[in-house]
This record gives sequence, C-alpha cells and structure tokens, in this order.
Amino acid sequence: MRLSRSLASVTVAVALVISLAYEAMPHTRVEARKPAAPQLFGADCRTAVHGSQVIAYCHNPYPGTDRVSLHIECDRWWDIDSDGIATDAGPAQTVRLTGRCWEDVRAVWVSHQKRAS
Repeated sequence: MRLSRSLASVTVAVALVISLAYEAMPHTRVEARKPAAPQLFGADCRTAVHGSQVIAYCHNPYPGTDRVSLHIECDRWWDIDSDGIATDAGPAQTVRLTGRCWEDVRAVWVSHQKRAS
C-alpha cells in the first residue's frame, strides 16, 4: 500500500513540529555538585615495644582535636590487657602514651575519636 503524497507531508510536518516544541520547552538544569572536601582528621601514631613496656607517640597535624587511647593486649593468659585513658591531642600537638604488660606484649594499637566541640 502506498502512502499518498499529502499523508507523507503531514507526517513529516507533525514530526518536525513535535521536535521543535520539545527543543523550545524549558528543561530543568541539574548542576553538578562538587563533592564535599573530606575533613582531615586523625593523629599519626607510632608505637614501640621494649620488652614489656609500650610507648606511643601521636602527632596531630590537623586543626581538630583527636582523643587518642593506647590499647595493649598481653601475651600470657593471666596477664591483664589494658585500655589507656583517652588523651586529647590538640592541633599541632604531640602526646606520649605509655603502658605495660607483666611479661610479653602480643598486640598494641591506638584508637582515635573526634572530640565534641
């Protein structure tokens, strides 16, 4: 079946009007948001074990205060593990944390917590 010349012209005209109307219609602009800059936080801590003694130095290079705490896991089953008292490491401040086991040390780590303003 052949389309008549007038029907073909009408089809092309309707398609053209629809596409022009779509282009003229205002569209909502979505602007790309820049991701929020990550907040730098956390003191850099170095730990050292000398026999049963543990020493940790934590330096905080950031503007926020970091509450650091030393945790020691002792090797012997009868030796008590310890969690140190949380100490504030202010901006550009270095703090020293110490602890010990009676005999051997199995593991040492430092926990960090943001101080509430």
